[in-house]
Amino acid sequence: MKKTVQILLFLVALLISFQVSASYTKGINSTSLVAEEDTSMIHAARNFKNVCASCHHEDFSWFATRKWKYGKGQNDIYTSAKTGYPDFGMPSFKKVFSEKELRDLAKLVYTKLEFNIGENGIKDLDTKRIVTEKLNIRLDTVVTGLSSPWGIAFLPDGDMLVNDREGKMYRYRNSQRVAEIQGLPTIQVVGQGGLFDLRLHPDYKNNGWIYFSYPSCSVDKEVGWNTTLMRARIKDNILVDKQELFRALPETKVGHHLGGRITFDGKGHLFLSVGDRGNGENAQSLTNDCGKIHRLNDDGTIPADNPFYTTPDAKKSIWSYGQRNPQGLLYNSDTGILWENEHGPKGGDELNIIQPGRNYGWPVICFGINYDGTILTKDTAKVGMEQPITYWVPSIAPSGLAFVKGDKYKGWEGNILVGSLRFEYLVRCEMIGNSVIHKEIMFPNIGRLRTIEMGPDGYIYISIEDPGIIFRLVPVP
Repeated sequence: MKKTVQILLFLVALLISFQVSASYTKGINSTSLVAEEDTSMIHAARNFKNVCASCHHEDFSWFATRKWKYGKGQNDIYTSAKTGYPDFGMPSFKKVFSEKELRDLAKLVYTKLEFNIGENGIKDLDTKRIVTEKLNIRLDTVVTGLSSPWGIAFLPDGDMLVNDREGKMYRYRNSQRVAEIQGLPTIQVVGQGGLFDLRLHPDYKNNGWIYFSYPSCSVDKEVGWNTTLMRARIKDNILVDKQELFRALPETKVGHHLGGRITFDGKGHLFLSVGDRGNGENAQSLTNDCGKIHRLNDDGTIPADNPFYTTPDAKKSIWSYGQRNPQGLLYNSDTGILWENEHGPKGGDELNIIQPGRNYGWPVICFGINYDGTILTKDTAKVGMEQPITYWVPSIAPSGLAFVKGDKYKGWEGNILVGSLRFEYLVRCEMIGNSVIHKEIMFPNIGRLRTIEMGPDGYIYISIEDPGIIFRLVPVP
């Protein structure tokens, strides 16, 4: 009897799933004679697509890979949607949806999860020829078995270091894990926080310094945490000579918008991105470190020619401000230009050229709106604030940034590659000078694309989250 009931419930769920899928691709026919329950689920699917999918993915796969801090029962989901958890980036939607709409939305998500409807994970795409506009590409699997590979660095001996956001650093040789690097500092793995970027000093062969970013707690853990930069050396796969170079302030228990990207200019300086920590006012204030790009000497001291070094009460390390959550940061040594991409709210993700002392506008100007659909600002431009090189509406959640160099990718030379966390693809931005003239979407549904690196072998490497995989892009005839 129990088994019969389970089968009946599964068939009902499949019917709901069919109606939900139909509403995505065909729209909703208001004259259809459907059962009231099915109609409620169709409307819930429409609400999910219009409001929730910008963060949580239309195929519901976002939920399947998450640790449920506040529970994943139907009532838990309802409470999350109604009251929100602002410290962890979840706003309240009680002013957007009616009580019935909130409960229907919770039922839809719960049903999807309970019966495992929707896609989760990616397939190994080795040896497959993927056709793009200018090249055919094969994706070779280089590393598997990770959770969220965030930082990648290539050692002179050919080994690869990888930071997993879950708080682990690994060493790989010929695609095999040979060691877990020991001696990491205490890392606050919470919300969007964890072990972030990883870079070698430009003169690593002589000095052995590696640099990495992560959120660290204050001495009083009740205060919170913020983005921190450390350098160290590796000896026998253990971190030694550890030096904390920078800690963003103020600390807060907010679990999102930490930034964490690192890049060097080859002139003795490095740049570090720090998010606004969920508070747009931080980004416009020079008295705190949040919502900024910072410039330091490679030993952690502050260059005296930074734009706000002599400004009273300003943080001397600030290079630019008015950023929301910078997830891509790269200094192009060929042109001497610093590039950045950052998350907007619902719409308004940006690709920027970062110049010293400039204000990039968040949250005074923006091309997006609030997650609940309300207007954030009516202004997309203002005197004294910089315009992006390009922007995305709807949001793609950009992460990772690389310039294509070398001669392996004919037709891509000088292009900018940007990863998408939300839509799970790679964007190729075709450039003339510093202008984007064309965008190509490549490898759709590959997975949440976190990091892009040009390897010393001239190939492009990309990392995918949940499950964590690193691919090498190989051109094929």
